[in-house]
Formats: sequence, C-alpha cells, structure tokens
Amino acid sequence: MTDNRTPAPGSGSGIRLVVLDMAGTTVADDGLVELAFSSAAAELGVEPGSADHTAKLEYVRATMGESKITVFRALFGDEERARRANTAFEQAYAALVDGGRCAPLPGAAEAIEALRADGRKVALTTGFARTTQDAILDALGWQDIADLTLCPADAGRGRPYPDMVLTALLRTGTDAVGEIAVAGDTAYDMLSGVRAGAAVVAGVLTGAHDEPALRAAGATHVLPSVAALPALVRGE
Repeated sequence: MTDNRTPAPGSGSGIRLVVLDMAGTTVADDGLVELAFSSAAAELGVEPGSADHTAKLEYVRATMGESKITVFRALFGDEERARRANTAFEQAYAALVDGGRCAPLPGAAEAIEALRADGRKVALTTGFARTTQDAILDALGWQDIADLTLCPADAGRGRPYPDMVLTALLRTGTDAVGEIAVAGDTAYDMLSGVRAGAAVVAGVLTGAHDEPALRAAGATHVLPSVAALPALVRGE
C-alpha cells in the first residue's frame, strides 16, 4: 500500500518517512516476548528456573529489538537448534496473541494516523518473523494502518543493522535518509536508525530499555511514548 502525499504546508520538518518498531513502541509487550522465549527454551531442554534459563533470559532482555533468529543463534549455537528455538518461539508468541494477549499502546494508533494525515509515510518494523507480524496486525485490525510493514526477512538483516530502515526508504520512494525518523523502545532500534543516517532517532519509554540505554545507543530524542512523536516531527 503506497501513498504519494507530501507533508502538508506548515508541517514543520522535512521528515517524509517514519519507521516505527512494533512490540514495546506501538504494541504493548506485556511480557509476551519473555513468556514465548521461556516456552521455546523449555522445548529445547532448558529447565525453567535453572541458571542456564536465567542467563539466557537476561540475554533476551538485553537484545530486545534484535532479529529473533539472530538471538537464538547466539543462545543455542548451531543453526538447527537455533531454528527449532525460533519456530517454537514464534508458535508460542502467536498462541499468546490468539489468546487475546495483544493490544496497542495508548495513543499509538492515533499517532500513526496523525503522521499519515500530515502526509508522512509510516513503516512498521519488527524483529519477529512475517507470520508473527501478520498475526499481530490481524489481532489489532491494523492491516491497513501503515504504508508498509517489514520484518527482517524482507530486508536481508534485522536490527541493529540499518536494512529495514533503508528498505522502507526504497519501497516508499523517500528521497534521502535525512527525511527519515525512526522510533523504538530498544538500543537496537536506535542503532539501526543511527546506522541508516536517519535525521530523527527517537527512543520511547514504553518498552524494554531506559533513557540512559537509549541515549547511549544514539537516540536524538527520548519521548514518554510514541504519542509524542507527531509533534516532534512537526517541529512543535
């Protein structure tokens, strides 16, 4: 779905594309990633409550925002085990979504609508697989809320690489990286925005990482939530 509108007169900045993370930024996480990970780890023989489980869970928390298959490669070593863990994780997460454990963060839908009403294109990105991303969008009724949705497989590599941001630029016909704003709740979101050369790299405090972590990863701004983003990119 594309939209050829340009920012309206008086919209306040040269931002034409806004790339938004999903879980923790526009979609409430509510511990679902950790629950799904615990289920996947148990399937691979990691005993719940063990020192190994605790260490792996801490790594998952530290790498929130990264492509999940990349996380599982780091945790489980060989490719076969990593793929088994990733499949189990995606299935567990999808079951939680199907069970009604999925909701938009307050003001997120309204923020996306405001950004697009100003003539800006919006891309929603995730570290999940496409099937899980689609399940979340379906659960929220968000199939048409954005101009574009991307997962790591759509771009080549997930966060912290800049691939999804740059793929969004290409697919929306945005002219330059200086016309991009990126927003997310993790250090990996910030790194992907910085590496892409985005003009605005905004951290939000509704998800995994706190302000010091977001600033250390290159955030140009830190907001209480994505609801504050439309005013920021308008230059208000």
